[in-house]
Amino acid sequence: MREGKDRGPHSSQVFDPAACADRLAQAIVDAVRELGRKGAVVAVSGGVDSGVCAGLSARGLGADHVLCLRLPERDLSERSSDLGLELAQSLGTRTEEESISGALDALGYPGRVDEAIRSVFPDYEPSWRHKLVRSSPATGAMIVFSLVVERPDGSQERRRMPSAAYRDLLAATNMKQRLRKLIEYTWADRLGYAVIGTPNLVEYDQGFFVKGGDGLADIKPIARLYKQQVYALAQELGLPPGIASRSPTTETFSLPQSQEEFYFGHPHERMDELLRGHTEGVAPAELASRVELSVEEVEAAYLEIERRRVATHYLHAAALLPDSDC
Repeated sequence: MREGKDRGPHSSQVFDPAACADRLAQAIVDAVRELGRKGAVVAVSGGVDSGVCAGLSARGLGADHVLCLRLPERDLSERSSDLGLELAQSLGTRTEEESISGALDALGYPGRVDEAIRSVFPDYEPSWRHKLVRSSPATGAMIVFSLVVERPDGSQERRRMPSAAYRDLLAATNMKQRLRKLIEYTWADRLGYAVIGTPNLVEYDQGFFVKGGDGLADIKPIARLYKQQVYALAQELGLPPGIASRSPTTETFSLPQSQEEFYFGHPHERMDELLRGHTEGVAPAELASRVELSVEEVEAAYLEIERRRVATHYLHAAALLPDSDC
């Protein structure tokens, strides 16, 4: 269960959701005992990853030893919180809801976002919805990001975002993930519980998390599972249909947004195959027809996987302790 460099799955084994659920549930029990804790806190977003982590925790530890936290903020997560409540009720766990909106306001989040967006759209108003999107995958091309805003009449406009404005906006939105983690650990300290992290293998390998935010946890049960394996576990665990079949989203910006358009550039089914192929050394020519891409597009995807690993190495790195003669 410890984090390490070997992030790949054991592809020679046929995936058995029932056996995997039992193994992971027991692994959570063993990890909680090793850490000297009494249960688990899971921040449930309404998505399949957090739902599966909560289900596995409840199966292993018992529902009485799991807290499902719902941590919405005013513009985005009302439905997510409702799904989180439905999940907790179906599992029989305790659940609590704490909005992070007030804390975001106190930290100046709205002003930080407005300033970043107005550097691209000077006429932007806080009531306008917005999102950040990446460029489509292209052979040999670097990723560029654009800002999309929706005006009151429903029209949308997209403009490329300069690097400074991009960093400003991303730094502001990362506050959401870090605030949620603060609340998770506050509850964990109160109850003597461990915090469960929810990244799947593709997210973990490719650095799709915030350092000190959703990347921070005591146990990461599904970090070696591809997204399709997580969906299979959701069915095995009998999670509510609205969660078990929910498409991946970022839950970050006010306009609806998929993980594909924000980060990966490919739908999650294809990203599973691309990452598996790259990890197992499958030739692009062999994989291309399976993922409905050209050989050149698979080669570009492999290159992007490597680029992301390098770019997000910092997110995985533990604190450095410089040598000293003091």
